[in-house]
Amino acid sequence: MTAPLTPPPPPHEPSSHHPWQAPDARYAAPAEARYGQDGPGMKTELLEAVVVTVAVAVVGALLGVLWWWLAPHVPLVGDVDEQGSWVVYLKDTEGEQAVGVDGTFTLLALAFGFVSALVAFLWRRRGGVPLVVGLAVGGVLGSLLAWRVGTWLGPTSDVLAHAKAVGKGVTFSAPLKLGAKGALLAWSLAALVVHLGLTALFGPRDPEPIYGQTVPKDGYGAPTQ
Repeated sequence: MTAPLTPPPPPHEPSSHHPWQAPDARYAAPAEARYGQDGPGMKTELLEAVVVTVAVAVVGALLGVLWWWLAPHVPLVGDVDEQGSWVVYLKDTEGEQAVGVDGTFTLLALAFGFVSALVAFLWRRRGGVPLVVGLAVGGVLGSLLAWRVGTWLGPTSDVLAHAKAVGKGVTFSAPLKLGAKGALLAWSLAALVVHLGLTALFGPRDPEPIYGQTVPKDGYGAPTQ
């Protein structure tokens, strides 16, 4: 007695909702695209950061010229005491010109920080840690250069010789000095804040996966091209 011949069961077609099925290709594609858009590479980013640092630092000379030109002058007067020695004193003891000198430098540094951050963002919208560090270091170096250029262009620091040259009782300008050394950080702080804001608002975004889109598959569950 022989068993009846029955045809083999058809191959089971995997369900699209099987819990052990491989992840859909549409979810992995955006991640692969993101890995391919990580940026130009660390070597290129470091080179760009060096370029930004040097460019920002060199522009500090312009800040120094503007500071020398726009800062208020502190008036001094020379006189001779009873012993025949020259003395120099402030002509206006209640004047606020010295505060205005520091304020002018700070405002100019903030403006330069804003412009440098905007230019750096427009040049390279991706940002990155090396570029931000370059902006910060360049801002400090540019402020130091501006400080030196301004004091060099301003009146001489030898106030006694200056008083003797102009004569007794004649008003002359004091040397250009930066009393608030914290103003040297204004450029860097402004650049960091502005660049961070521009990157957060207008920087590139990573592509997000599109959920709910159907992908055609063959009989074995693999996506068809």
